[in-house]
Amino acid sequence: MVEKDVLEEKMNERKERFDEKKEKVGEKVDSKYNEKKEKFDEKKEKGKVYSEKFVNDLNTTIDEFKDSLKNMQKYADDKINEYKNATISNLAVDLIESDDIYYLKVAVPGLDKDEVEIEAGDNDIVITATFKPFVEELKDAGILKADDDEESEDVAEAKVIASELTVGKCSKTVRFENSIEVEKITAKYKTGIILITIPKLIIPKHKVTVE
Repeated sequence: MVEKDVLEEKMNERKERFDEKKEKVGEKVDSKYNEKKEKFDEKKEKGKVYSEKFVNDLNTTIDEFKDSLKNMQKYADDKINEYKNATISNLAVDLIESDDIYYLKVAVPGLDKDEVEIEAGDNDIVITATFKPFVEELKDAGILKADDDEESEDVAEAKVIASELTVGKCSKTVRFENSIEVEKITAKYKTGIILITIPKLIIPKHKVTVE
């Protein structure tokens, strides 16, 4: 019985020592695990902050890029409109010739006959017209607010998105092989088209007698 008790006591001592070591090892493992977890969480948090900053910076860069594109497009449109207004464009014409008459058809869409000028010389004719930008037509009609109108707050303001129609001063010079009878030229206007009839100057041949 005594040997049995001694044996049990030694076993209990060893078990206690084992449990103590086990507990210490467990504490060390837990401590290391917690340290690593804290470091991981810290890195994770930093990564999250960097990620959010990167996304915010990226969004800011994209927005700035979009704004730059819009500004560049507006600048290009403004320059194109300035060029259109400053450059004299050609009017579209059709020309037909018969034995004694030239027939000239000129397209002036959107203009009244009083807004077209025609000048004829000895063997040429010049047609000149000025086209207003669409936005200016709307302002003249009172549909949009004029630039110098500060009182009409109820009138809508607007911006030009596209401007592809011909604007500004346009001219067309047509030269003829034959001289023309300036005083007999006629012009008729109908639905944005001017039809000009230009008689040729027929100089009769005169037989000269040799004396």
